[in-house]
Amino acid sequence: MDLDDADSSVRFLIRDRDGKFPALFDAILADAGIQVVLSGVRIPRMNAIMERWIHNCRRELLDRTLIWNQQHLLHVLREYERFYNTHRPHQGIANARPLQPLPQPAPDQAPLTHLDIRRRQRLGGILNEYHHAA
Repeated sequence: MDLDDADSSVRFLIRDRDGKFPALFDAILADAGIQVVLSGVRIPRMNAIMERWIHNCRRELLDRTLIWNQQHLLHVLREYERFYNTHRPHQGIANARPLQPLPQPAPDQAPLTHLDIRRRQRLGGILNEYHHAA
């Protein structure tokens, strides 16, 4: 099957910098009108990380949001990026968030029975942040 037979067009091809792709490979793609975008240097997992981010963004945000125009889309994506990198819990060491230090362990478990948790809605309630009340 050929791309022309599939009635679809390809504008970009993202690939790593592996030596198995000779310059002729890029030249053939350029002749077909496909721009080759190289992944970052020494970042072998970049595609997997970005695919995960796009999947999460789509599932958690874009599938639940009606986007009106480009300005609205950029605002929503900036807000989601801020939420993703500063608040959203990640499955890492002790659920530490990116750009944040590790949480301090709780010395005594007794105060945990009387927690006052507050919710902050972002983007009209699509995203929710939960914090301990001061």
